Amino acid sequence: MVVRVARVVFAALLCVGPIALHAQGWPAKPIRYVVPFPPGGSTDILARVIADKLTPSLGQPVVVENKPGAAGNIGTELVAKSPPDGYTILMATVAQSISETLYTNLTFSFARDLAPVALIALVPNVMVVNPAVPAKTVQEFIALARAKPGQINFASSGSGTSVHMSGELFKMLTGVDIVHIPYKGSAQALTDLLGGQVSVMFDNLPSSMPHIKSGKLRALAVTTAKRYPALPTVPTMVEAGVPGYEASAWFGIVAPARTPAAIVDRLNSEVNRSLNLPEVRERLEQQGAEPAPGTPADFGAFIKAEIAKWGKVVKASGAKVE
Repeated sequence: MVVRVARVVFAALLCVGPIALHAQGWPAKPIRYVVPFPPGGSTDILARVIADKLTPSLGQPVVVENKPGAAGNIGTELVAKSPPDGYTILMATVAQSISETLYTNLTFSFARDLAPVALIALVPNVMVVNPAVPAKTVQEFIALARAKPGQINFASSGSGTSVHMSGELFKMLTGVDIVHIPYKGSAQALTDLLGGQVSVMFDNLPSSMPHIKSGKLRALAVTTAKRYPALPTVPTMVEAGVPGYEASAWFGIVAPARTPAAIVDRLNSEVNRSLNLPEVRERLEQQGAEPAPGTPADFGAFIKAEIAKWGKVVKASGAKVE
């Protein structure tokens, strides 16, 4: 009888599998938190805010590692192909939901190969210009761009990012001819915008907010349906005379597909706990980000809707990246 019971237990353990068993003692070592963009941009800023809180609550270091390139696809592929053991996670953004239809040669699928863990924040994009640009409003900018077709450059943090596609949406809805200049991250794009090498950017608000407040950049409009409380005098795109324009960025944590549910749920719980801390909410709001706690299922449904939404924009704009 004892031998039979032992065999049944052993067979059950084999069915559970080593990763699921390992989840019981998770985390037992540092967690690699991949940010698929360079340091200094919105993705990096928000990831480090969360990592600082996850480290003490999980009892293991949560180490932010920047793996930039190809509009976030290099870092995303790395995580998608990592073991589903909870020790490699990704700071995902709207860029991943755009890349799902924008890129034709990806070796992974964001929807298939990564599991939603926790939505962290929703972030408006903001249309900002160098103060040397004479336009003080969106309509003045449109008039300027129509007078100088193909002569005004708009910067982005990379092809396929929300910053890029927000610019493409603007072009599509207004009919202006402005030239896309992709960079390897928001920080580099902002440097050239501040220096006057490019004229305009549809940036994630957290990375542009300090420059707007200091007067080094002029905000013409936010891309969301409502005005952002921290910039009460800045109109929405619709208010500024671009009907049908609405776009926003988002940031959240995903893990390799088949990561044990126990690990996903624990991470989700700790992220939500962090988002409810007054100091974290204040820090995110200072950066122009709205905390967005929820369940993994909520985040999964949100990602699905985002892929469909941006797929329509990609198709309408004709944008493709090989």
